[in-house]
Amino acid sequence: WLARAVPVNLKFAFVVGIGLFLTFIGLVDCGIVAHGAKFGPPVAMGQLNSSGVLLSVFCLVVMGLLMVKRVPGAILIAILASTAVGMATTALGWTRGLAPLPEGIVAAPPSPGPLFLKFDFATVFTLGFFPILLCVFLMDFLDTMGTLIGVSAKAGFLDEDGNLPEIEKPMLSDALATVVGALFGTTTTGTYIESAAGIESGGRTGFSAVVTALCFVGTLFLWPLATAIPPYAYGPALIMVGILMMESVTRLDFKDMTELIPAFATIVLMSFTYNIGIGMTAGFVLYPLMKVITGRVQEVPTGMWVLSALSLAFFAFYPY
Repeated sequence: WLARAVPVNLKFAFVVGIGLFLTFIGLVDCGIVAHGAKFGPPVAMGQLNSSGVLLSVFCLVVMGLLMVKRVPGAILIAILASTAVGMATTALGWTRGLAPLPEGIVAAPPSPGPLFLKFDFATVFTLGFFPILLCVFLMDFLDTMGTLIGVSAKAGFLDEDGNLPEIEKPMLSDALATVVGALFGTTTTGTYIESAAGIESGGRTGFSAVVTALCFVGTLFLWPLATAIPPYAYGPALIMVGILMMESVTRLDFKDMTELIPAFATIVLMSFTYNIGIGMTAGFVLYPLMKVITGRVQEVPTGMWVLSALSLAFFAFYPY
């Protein structure tokens, strides 16, 4: 109900914002964008003459050429090719530590024992813990909703009203995964925006999701090999997916400022705050505000008032 209440312009803003967010992550992973000086801009250009940045540019160019030629698996081929080049140059001594060969291939995963079922409900159910609980819940809920809408738009799953049919099913899967992850003491388990790379490679059905899950199971035991893939190899994939997700910016209504201002705030804050949820909550607050100011309150769906109230509560309790 809440997902259907989100206006179409905000939904497409999710897609564009997630695309820019992915691009920003990829640029940082590649080393093209780095932390700025202490008294200068917050971000700066990375060392373009470093081996890692040069190989990331090589990977991005190869990836782009393969995609232009419509080569199946272009993203994966470019990742593996650039990883191989980095490992070869490191093994030959031309570069240092760029992509060292993995120390092994198979290893036992870390034991979940220290954190498995280690709950402290006495602390959770206290008034002082409520702001933390609210922030974590909203971040998880909004990240999931934004990710589902964003990647589904890229996959062509949204209907004519911009809604994802039967969105309750992936939401339920995400909720169950979150609970199971908490039982094992891992970081939050759920939907992830990087799956847009898989969608771009052709993944559209539940079978592709099952295969991906099986691959994740395999990485529990092949983690020495999986972690050997360097950031300069997978960073360009995020940049490429970000490029492709920018298409939705053409579907925004640039003539109606009451629609454009919330959409713009959503897009820029998703990327510049490095947090999808903050961008979405800002849009949820601004949308009804713009409509009220212009006397168009009847255009605000009931669910948007609920989302706006939750978003205001989030900003009130957010740990600054």
